[in-house]
Amino acid sequence: MVKPRKPQKQRGLSFLLVAFSITLLIILGGFFDSLEMQGLAQTPPEQTTSPSGRVRVSEIWKKVYEQLPNLPLENQYISQETGKVAEDNTLIGRLIRYHVYVKARPTQYRLDWKLTLADYLGVNEPMLVLDYPGRETLKENPLERDQKAIQQLNRAERDALVNTLVRLFNPNATNIDNPTIPKPNSSSTTPKTPPGLTPLPQSGDAELLK
Repeated sequence: MVKPRKPQKQRGLSFLLVAFSITLLIILGGFFDSLEMQGLAQTPPEQTTSPSGRVRVSEIWKKVYEQLPNLPLENQYISQETGKVAEDNTLIGRLIRYHVYVKARPTQYRLDWKLTLADYLGVNEPMLVLDYPGRETLKENPLERDQKAIQQLNRAERDALVNTLVRLFNPNATNIDNPTIPKPNSSSTTPKTPPGLTPLPQSGDAELLK
């Protein structure tokens, strides 16, 4: 006895249901990944390392201020959790988290750090208030003041900041700032004549013929 086939309509509905489920999983996966990155931007864990795996992101800002003590701290904001001044929530700390977690830019290239500074200067990609580090942990969003603080730095100070960040995130790299270029030997030496060959005329030999 031949079994009756399922109606074509039912098979079509099953296919649509499977396709819808797959699409929903993809969308939810991207949504949760986005939430995870935003969470890291606001309160990164202490053990988080840089993409290169060499240094802890949470410690870099301290070393930047050690090497560039004249940079503004901008750490006067009040913590939502404690109600006290969050002294460890600094301008450079937020800049690093913005670069690494919000924009997901590499840390080993000057160009990428310059792009981040260009964001602060308002000449590159727009910075969104809702994505900026500190929004969920501080009572006041620090984005506007941070932008002004970076804009007040001169070109030499910005270059020093970029070079310091690249060097700290890549401690094993050598000659990052000033690669050594071999200088040509300034002393000119007369090539030696191989034995058995007549030497070529040199400057001043004509005087000997007089």
